[in-house]
Amino acid sequence: MTPDQLQQFVNVGVFAFILTFVRIGTAVMIMPGIGNAYVPANVRLYFALGFTLVIAPLMQMHVPNPLPSTIPLFIMIVSEFGVGLFLGTVMRILMAAIDTAGMLIATQSSLANAQLFNPSFATQGTVIGVFLALTATMLLFATDLHHLMLTGIIESYNAFPMGELPNTGDMFSVILKEVAYAFLVAIQMSAPFLVIIQLLYIGMGVMAKLMPQVQIFMLAVPIQIYLALMALTLVMSSMMLFWLTRFDEGYQFFYQMISK
Repeated sequence: MTPDQLQQFVNVGVFAFILTFVRIGTAVMIMPGIGNAYVPANVRLYFALGFTLVIAPLMQMHVPNPLPSTIPLFIMIVSEFGVGLFLGTVMRILMAAIDTAGMLIATQSSLANAQLFNPSFATQGTVIGVFLALTATMLLFATDLHHLMLTGIIESYNAFPMGELPNTGDMFSVILKEVAYAFLVAIQMSAPFLVIIQLLYIGMGVMAKLMPQVQIFMLAVPIQIYLALMALTLVMSSMMLFWLTRFDEGYQFFYQMISK
């Protein structure tokens, strides 16, 4: 191999792989499913390396040529890390809607104090929230929505080219809109429980006025739990299908915002 060929290989091959791995590795480490806390770090690392090896040849056209000097190179690597962190955060925000819905449902059913470790977010969570998060993670892979997230990482090179500093103002604006969208989805998912428990509270308030000597609210807690669990049994399938649809729409909305 001649010195010119070696230089070309470093510019086009090794440098493209390093920059691609920085963005993909950062996004994969925190994306839903693959980036969950219960997935070993070495498994996430191997997946990121394998995915980078597949798409690195496609990213060679985006690599600056010739190689920049030390300081611009460092800025470029930090920029790729920031873009990957941004992509993974948006995916995690859309996933957080299911945990927020579970928290609202648990609060309405008087089960909010029953805490479990939520492996999807590596934090403590409610029993219903953990159940919904694990179910949602399973459905992401069963419906191939993880392909949508991986495609989003590849398409991000059109919105955030290598060698260009991303607009942090637009990135924060996208994150704020996605947070608002995720919270709206969580409210819509928990709406049946909010209505049912609100009607129960109204009935308990009327009973407390009619029979003030009876501790209505203490007696009604088992009824509240029973109604919430029955409602969860009836609307569980519809609720998860609704979330899958909104997850897809939220990511398409994200595509539209970053493409502007």
